[in-house]
Amino acid sequence: MLRITEIKLPIELADTLIHQEDQIKAAILKRLEIPEADLISFSIFKRGVDARKSHAILYVYSLDVEVKNEAKILAKFKKDPHIKLAPDTSYHFVAKAKQASTPRPIIVGFGPAGIFAALILAQSGFNPIVLERGKEVRKRTKDTWGLWRKSTLNPESNVQFGEGGAGTFSDGKLYSQIKDPKHYGRKVIQEFVKAGAPEEIMYVSHPHIGTFRLVGMVEEMRNTIISLGGEIRFESRVVDIHIENNQILGVTLQTGEFIATHHLVLAVGHSARDTFEMIHNKGVYVEAKPFSVGFRIEHPQSLIDKARYGLSYSEDLLSKVGAADYKLVHHAKNGRSVYSFCMCPGGTVVAAASEPERVVTNGMSQYSRNERNANAGIVVGITPEVDYPGHPLAGMELQRKLESHAYVLGGSNYQAPGQLIGDFLANRASTQLGEVIPSYTPGVHLTNLDTALPEFAITAMREAIPAFAKQIKGFDLPDAVLTGVETRTSSPIRIKRDDDTLESINTKGLYPCGEGAGYAGGILSAGVDGIKVAEAVALSITKTI
Repeated sequence: MLRITEIKLPIELADTLIHQEDQIKAAILKRLEIPEADLISFSIFKRGVDARKSHAILYVYSLDVEVKNEAKILAKFKKDPHIKLAPDTSYHFVAKAKQASTPRPIIVGFGPAGIFAALILAQSGFNPIVLERGKEVRKRTKDTWGLWRKSTLNPESNVQFGEGGAGTFSDGKLYSQIKDPKHYGRKVIQEFVKAGAPEEIMYVSHPHIGTFRLVGMVEEMRNTIISLGGEIRFESRVVDIHIENNQILGVTLQTGEFIATHHLVLAVGHSARDTFEMIHNKGVYVEAKPFSVGFRIEHPQSLIDKARYGLSYSEDLLSKVGAADYKLVHHAKNGRSVYSFCMCPGGTVVAAASEPERVVTNGMSQYSRNERNANAGIVVGITPEVDYPGHPLAGMELQRKLESHAYVLGGSNYQAPGQLIGDFLANRASTQLGEVIPSYTPGVHLTNLDTALPEFAITAMREAIPAFAKQIKGFDLPDAVLTGVETRTSSPIRIKRDDDTLESINTKGLYPCGEGAGYAGGILSAGVDGIKVAEAVALSITKTI
């Protein structure tokens, strides 16, 4: 099988998401300089969009092609970097259970990392037990809407905690820049498709699923794990981890129940602050890591579409490529980097608090991405060396401080403080909305965000927004709205692990995993890390049985 990359076709010739089969076939024959009789089959591996020339937007394909005389073609194009043997992207299990392991492996947390750790262990025959502090996804959805519509926060069941993890209430983005030499990301996407995701996520360059579809998929994956011998317990918060001679022995739940294990996967997400405190107090090695803080920014989606697609902008184009997104970065004069984070085309800004009397924002889109506004985090990078030195959990405490202050600025009841871009740049309080109506519920309280973040962050953002407007016309629209605060960009800690065994560097049998442990940053990378850790656990168990 050959992998051909950089096959470009004009987007206006496509029906919707892809070109007609005969159009792609003609491009392959032309590229390989072969007759039609020599082409056996082809499939689309990846399809991206090249919008660098707004008057001539292209679909760019990577294709897997089966041909006659493969060796001859490879020899002919041996210096062409875009014609190579296709790599093996299928998943290969590293170990299978020969007998039931006792005690069983335990996974704490059922977000993307925990789901894939549990799935791989279940598929391998190791019968994992999953302990999730939150509720199953549909009950959790009701609790989440309770905050959004009634200003009622359930600290154990919200955007951060519950089946599916924080990624359930997001855009469902499935792209990542992680190095993935074993193609674990392909396994993640294949399992999502099996669970009900649209098949297009197998090949589009920036796949997304949307919150409503994620709910059903998470339920299907849960049922698969259970059918393979796994056990999943909801509303089961781990309050203690038992360690003796630097070896995991088991966990205690909030009910007092003790469950023994020698293999504990900690996949708790980036907001399990009480768990971070608990493991630090137990002597597990934890270190502070960089993360970012900022605001959500909202523009009319039509403004972003017109700026990104330029002369090619039309309703027909949008039906093929969807609402436009962006990725921006600016290096400010004060040495800080400002960048866009988790951009949600045609989406909404959502309340993402997990602790009482604190305000946190995040972004979410449905699969259709057809809401009126575009939103993204505009955030500033911070580091423990400069901004929160001295204690492994200092970054977490900084998050809490900013979120508590945002609650006060918002006027209580989980309203978020907001400010129009024109007023933010002029450092004056906003008193009245313009053309952009913020989407955040329970509601936005207009104010001055000058004190919502450290002074260096505000200064850097005031410099960055006009700079971004040079790349996206209208980005500094005076009526665009900032809503604060965005503090959960990634985990403020890293639970350091051994590079080979993936265990904690000072606690055998403890496997830090996913975004909360500091080893992922999104649904896809968290799922990939869950696979890696599950393999490490499977190999360890098979060595000890």
